Amino acid sequence: MGQYQPGQLKRYNPDAIARYYRFRPWLAWGRLFKITWSFATFILGLKWDEWQNQVEQNKGKRATQLRELLTRLGPTFIKVGQALSTRPDLIRKDFLEELIKLQDQLPAFDNAIAYHIIESELDRPISDIYSELSPTPVAAASLGQVYRGRLLSGEEVAVKVQRPHLRPTLTLDLYLMRWAASWLAPWLPLNLGHDLTLIVDEFGTKLFEEIDYLNEGRNAEKFAHNFRNDPQVKVPCIYWRFTSSRVLTLEWINGFKLTDTTSIRQAGLDPEDIIRIGVTSGLQQLLEYGFFHADPHPGNLFAMPDGRMAYIDFGMMDQLEESSKENLVDALVHLVNKDYSDLALDFVNLGFLTADTNIAPIIPALETVLGNAIGKNVSDFNFKTITDQFSELMYEYPFRVPAKFALIIRSLVTQEGIALSLNRNFKIVDVGYPYVARRLLTGESPELRRRLLNVLFKDGRFQWQRLENLIAIARSDNNFDVLPTARMGLQFLLSDEGQFLRRQLVLALTEDDRLHTEEVQRLWSLVKDDLQPNRILNVAIGLLTDLSREGVAAILPKATTFAFLDESQSKN
Repeated sequence: MGQYQPGQLKRYNPDAIARYYRFRPWLAWGRLFKITWSFATFILGLKWDEWQNQVEQNKGKRATQLRELLTRLGPTFIKVGQALSTRPDLIRKDFLEELIKLQDQLPAFDNAIAYHIIESELDRPISDIYSELSPTPVAAASLGQVYRGRLLSGEEVAVKVQRPHLRPTLTLDLYLMRWAASWLAPWLPLNLGHDLTLIVDEFGTKLFEEIDYLNEGRNAEKFAHNFRNDPQVKVPCIYWRFTSSRVLTLEWINGFKLTDTTSIRQAGLDPEDIIRIGVTSGLQQLLEYGFFHADPHPGNLFAMPDGRMAYIDFGMMDQLEESSKENLVDALVHLVNKDYSDLALDFVNLGFLTADTNIAPIIPALETVLGNAIGKNVSDFNFKTITDQFSELMYEYPFRVPAKFALIIRSLVTQEGIALSLNRNFKIVDVGYPYVARRLLTGESPELRRRLLNVLFKDGRFQWQRLENLIAIARSDNNFDVLPTARMGLQFLLSDEGQFLRRQLVLALTEDDRLHTEEVQRLWSLVKDDLQPNRILNVAIGLLTDLSREGVAAILPKATTFAFLDESQSKN
């Protein structure tokens, strides 16, 4: 490793990078001076505009300067600009319009160099691979540029070529970021600094994975496999014969960037439908498959003329463990239901708090800060507000952001930002919570059924209002069919697995003021005896036809009551 050169490192290794630059401090200090001077000059210009009362007059000029500054500083800072370009609620409009150009309107590198990279990487002349190849790139991004072409076999393709000398630039920036993170750590609140270098390392790892196009191709195929049964999500095919670590040939996608609302509407598409696909597929990645797109900026997402949404650029992906997926579902449900004691435990399970943390004083703090963020109505919920309010807790309590969750938070906030660019009144809960409610109510796994029970019971008491809220929210999703879910719920209720729930449900029904005293007495006597599930199931399913007329909240107590009473009569 002593002979390491920046361009030779295939995987991110902070120790190897540090050893290299430790003996070449002039390279690091030169880069650091350039970064510091660039931002200091820009900030001084903004202050000068304020002192001279020329903010409005020069705002277009300053926005262009910011974009050009990030472009000059290279890929790492372009990535920052891309993330900011998705936040219309953070960045003023003139800056936003300039930063959007960082998604695919960056300066291209020389075509001769790009063509040489293609031929050397694929070890054959371009004419032996493509019948057509655009003379100039159709898009230039932070790490590479894209050409439009056609294979000799006729398929229309995109050819992605990596920028030259990319690794040395990335390694130096990551070294400086890691050094700055360690220097800043003592000045940051409590445990936030503890994980700051780990967050840089996570970013570095993903950045090195992103510049390996073979890895990107494998990610694309895994992503496509996950969504193989989803007719609303499109993933381009990879042409492996014409792909290497620095050249990627994939299916060409015809579509519109998600920020191009004019073209989307002109194509007869409803931006609200595109938002729904994007948010739902994003939640599926996190909560179902655990394999998620960690860089979903508008340059990587397209609305297709047939109404599908296409994902491209699978360089920055990450994998969630099953336990993390389950804990995320728990945290979201507990947050929306304002169960702050359970939410504090979720933070422990997710790694935001250590296992030995005393959560007692944290619970009221969560209620104060996050309760205000959510508001009185669940529809007020949004990730940006939550992350802003949550940051306040970092100053008083030992929260830390696990490195992996830094990418998840970035992905969620970015997706919400894209949706806000399509609809400034967008509320992620309008799409996201119906999906979570539907997942809980369908209960296709024992883990989800257990989580549904945790939602429906609190302190040993059945929470009818929560069941009504879940069903009402789930029914707002056109993809949710309440009848199969109700049938499945009754089958679970009458199974061996549902024995505890049967007893709890009877106890809950005895407290329901819609039942008469004699009915309560019969129910209480039945809970001590063995039940005959088939008879109960037949009676209960017969009542499900009333769902559309009376609603689940009204029919469930009646169905259960009638079922138990019918069983009582048969025994007598």
